[in-house]
Amino acid sequence: METLRQKRRSVKTGRVVQISARKTVRVEVERQIRHPLYKKTIRLKKTFLVHDEKEQCRPGDLVRIVDSRPVSKLKTWRLLEITGRQATEGEGQQEGES
Repeated sequence: METLRQKRRSVKTGRVVQISARKTVRVEVERQIRHPLYKKTIRLKKTFLVHDEKEQCRPGDLVRIVDSRPVSKLKTWRLLEITGRQATEGEGQQEGES
């Protein structure tokens, strides 16, 4: 009997940098490592092309992405959820303020 193994999906959290094309967003994931010799904290950034099926992301949003099968040559990540919205300039203002 063969058992089906489920692959453990890698989940990352990042910020939407750019809307590249239809249903595609560019997400920047930042991680911190400690230098082995000098013990300084180094911030490493990597960008991923992510498939956004519903086209609901905007630049500046905080999102979670999950590893998936290849959608295109460079897109191998899917949008899992939007965890934080970037406030636009017009949302926080009231009509009486100038």
